[in-house]
Amino acid sequence: MAIDLLIRNGQIVTPNGVRAGDIAIDGGTIVEIGTGSATAKQEIDATGLHVFPGVIDPHVHFNEPGRTDWEGFATGSSALSAGGGTTFFDMPLNSSPPVLDGETFDAKVAAGTGKSYADFALWGGLTPTNLDKLDELADRGVVGFKAFMSNSGIDEFGRADDLTLYRGMRIAKERGLIVAVHAESEEITSRLAAEAVAAGKTSARDFASARPIVAEVEAIMRAIILAEETGCRLHIVHVSNSRGVELVHRSAARKEADVTCETCAHYLTFTVDDLERVGPAAKCAPPLRSSAEVNELWQDLTDEKIAFVTSDHSPAPASMKTGAFWQAWGGIAGVQSTLPVLLSHDPRLTLQQIARLSTSAANRFKVANKGDIAAGHDADLALVDIAACYKLTRDELLDRHRLSPYVGRTFRGRIKRTILRGQTMFLDGKIVGQPIGRLIKLSR
Repeated sequence: MAIDLLIRNGQIVTPNGVRAGDIAIDGGTIVEIGTGSATAKQEIDATGLHVFPGVIDPHVHFNEPGRTDWEGFATGSSALSAGGGTTFFDMPLNSSPPVLDGETFDAKVAAGTGKSYADFALWGGLTPTNLDKLDELADRGVVGFKAFMSNSGIDEFGRADDLTLYRGMRIAKERGLIVAVHAESEEITSRLAAEAVAAGKTSARDFASARPIVAEVEAIMRAIILAEETGCRLHIVHVSNSRGVELVHRSAARKEADVTCETCAHYLTFTVDDLERVGPAAKCAPPLRSSAEVNELWQDLTDEKIAFVTSDHSPAPASMKTGAFWQAWGGIAGVQSTLPVLLSHDPRLTLQQIARLSTSAANRFKVANKGDIAAGHDADLALVDIAACYKLTRDELLDRHRLSPYVGRTFRGRIKRTILRGQTMFLDGKIVGQPIGRLIKLSR
């Protein structure tokens, strides 16, 4: 009997290496990998293309419901798919209301269902006001709890002080869930910012100076201590510097805490000089660092000290990304560019290391049957011409506002096709599939 789909003659990229072969898909699942004469209802000739596991992005802000004019599931997932992405985890803040209890979780699931071109999971929030709601969120199936150790920028999503974080971690440990933290010291960043503004220091470089590396390192240390004390699994989001990475790596290697970290594509690409040049479109927290830090992060990634790379896609309308720098919204729109960034580095990561990043994300968050090209896994795939070079134009972007600082950069590796559970979502620059993305179930 004929299977649904056969991808022929591709260079299949997995964490174990690259090999030529065919991928047989039936019912949205990979059923066989190899070379053979399988009969299929549809065939795709992947000659000249590399087939990667679909990108898993565990850190995006698609802002729906409530702030759909900032992004939305349809546009955000379209851009993710254009970048070879097939799964994302949406953060609990920026939507209105934030995901802080069962009711708001249900509202976000309803908002995403029928609109998304990628499968998704949801983070729940951890704030001083919702500790009694964490069990509701766990029962609904959140991927974990997200906390801010500094001001989140959203009034409805309060900063987690140390006691809140400690108590939240104890609940997360009981429920077998991970806690993710935005690790910057509120005491350091808020006072430095106030002093800078009072002194009339309001440039892009002044903003970066008010959020120094030590503010990250100090917060990461506190979070690791609390995780060690509670036995909670911990994940540090968007680490911008090698000192922070090394803290996480040493603690994990010594088995002091079950801790991992991510960095973002923009910390591997841009520097504080770019922040001055580009302006608010490149504003984020933690801020962009020096070129030396960029190089060290690449080395940490090559040395596999960083679990995976995310986009931290956090868009806003143009009106919020212009004008006075310190008042502009802090967030970079880059969900479409993560895989191209990884493919464009020279000397670049090996292809199998790039594939490993999706596998690592799936393993860390206990996502079953995703993140690898293997029999029994969902047929989530990105077909890439890794030899193609191109300059990114704004017209190619599929997110709502297309205000990405990556515009104008030259990349190597063009995504030709993205497949979600055996269905083509993106092909040659356009969304061509139906929004079949669904909430995924996590292993506990």
